[in-house]
Amino acid sequence: MDSIFDQKPIRNPEIKRTQLFINNEYVDCVSGKTIEIFNPATEETICWVQEGDKVDVDKAVEAARTAMKRNSPWRKMNPANRGKILAKLADIIERDSALIASVEVTDNGKPFQSALLDISMGISWFRYYGGYCDKIEGRTLAMEDGKMGFTKYDPVGVVGAITPWNFPFMIACIKLVQSLCTGNAVVLKPSELAPLTTLMFGDMVIEAGLPPGVVNIIPGFGPTAGAAITEHPDINLVTFTGSTEVGHIIQTASGTSNLKRVVLELGGKSAFIVGKTADIEKVVQIAQDACFVNSGQTCVALTRTFVHEDIYDEFVRKSADLAKKTRDKVGDPFKEGILYGPQIDQTQTDKIMDLIESGKKEGAKLECGGKRLNDKGFFIEPTVFSNVQDDMRIAKEEIFGPVQPIIKFSSIDEAIDRANSSIYGLAASVFTNDLSEALYAANALESGQVWVNDIMAAAPCTPFGGYKQSGIGRELGWEGLLGYMEVKTIIIKI
Repeated sequence: MDSIFDQKPIRNPEIKRTQLFINNEYVDCVSGKTIEIFNPATEETICWVQEGDKVDVDKAVEAARTAMKRNSPWRKMNPANRGKILAKLADIIERDSALIASVEVTDNGKPFQSALLDISMGISWFRYYGGYCDKIEGRTLAMEDGKMGFTKYDPVGVVGAITPWNFPFMIACIKLVQSLCTGNAVVLKPSELAPLTTLMFGDMVIEAGLPPGVVNIIPGFGPTAGAAITEHPDINLVTFTGSTEVGHIIQTASGTSNLKRVVLELGGKSAFIVGKTADIEKVVQIAQDACFVNSGQTCVALTRTFVHEDIYDEFVRKSADLAKKTRDKVGDPFKEGILYGPQIDQTQTDKIMDLIESGKKEGAKLECGGKRLNDKGFFIEPTVFSNVQDDMRIAKEEIFGPVQPIIKFSSIDEAIDRANSSIYGLAASVFTNDLSEALYAANALESGQVWVNDIMAAAPCTPFGGYKQSGIGRELGWEGLLGYMEVKTIIIKI
């Protein structure tokens, strides 16, 4: 096998882990409650997972704090040995990638090749940060004669990590690898809608040699398990990926409890700006990929397509034609050639359909799509709107579904100002053959990442995060580690 992308899917994979993972053991929750887990492509029950709540979070935090004691094996471990553990985790994930991806497809509904792509990114992050563990260094400070000063980085302590349902395994990798690289212990709560691949990490961390208590996994609901994490007085940092609405709640709870720090990667309504010099034949496909990726269930999806008036009509026509053809590529996520799977559940499907209806009522032109697909599963047609105005809901709200609003503009300054008018600032992309226009726009856009003639470009070294209500802090790169550490200044009188 040359790469993990040569793997074949496993239909109906065995689900081995449905319990909580605390102190290197799989255990039942105290309450005895369970969560029913559905396959969004079939609406059938996959299994029942133990439902953690406050008392279970308390146990996990106690285990994590024990793992963080000053003379514990984890705190005393040579940073290079931490790096070896992260590298071993990468090897284990790569070895088990077919099973992990197949469970992700069953639990989340994304196509198998998309799940493998997520896993490949996780592997790259574990290898990247595995090499970073022994390279986290302070600096010597310029002091007056007779004094010596230097800085060092300490782990923040116990990290409470809360992950979403749209990229369950991949985002769990981000939270875990940054926490572990910097020497922290973790209490991780996966989404109740798709927890199964995250629960598989328990076996992996044992095999890799992590001491008990360093990684703990508590599936549960936001208002119970999630709230217990954000309010816990012995958790030092909450890292969360999800909606802006929940981000507000987490920041408030963190502030009113023990003033724990937060790293928040939140919602987006990202702009895709198509200049009049762009290659329209290529950019139509790219714009739709950027909008429909993961069935639109992506915070970083470029869901406001701004197109210059000189090419607007042609762009709309070609986009609608492409979306109609793409309709046949929505379906069974285990099937080869399928690009888009189902939405995650009925609630999300109803929200998307409501937004589609709002677009029609508010005067946008429905070029194609806009309907449910199939008798079973939460599938929605690829949908394209034209004549979209900035005050319409489909232009302002995060749809999180396969809906492309196409907006006309007349000048690059107009496009930039309208792109920046959003409460969000997660990502943006500019397609143009005019270099000056590209640099001008990239400099002016209020966004955590700007891509020029590209989309979704990322690497382990590239910081990721948002401006405005798209978040606080960054993930990945050196900048991603900063939120997980305390800076200590030491001054010595000689």
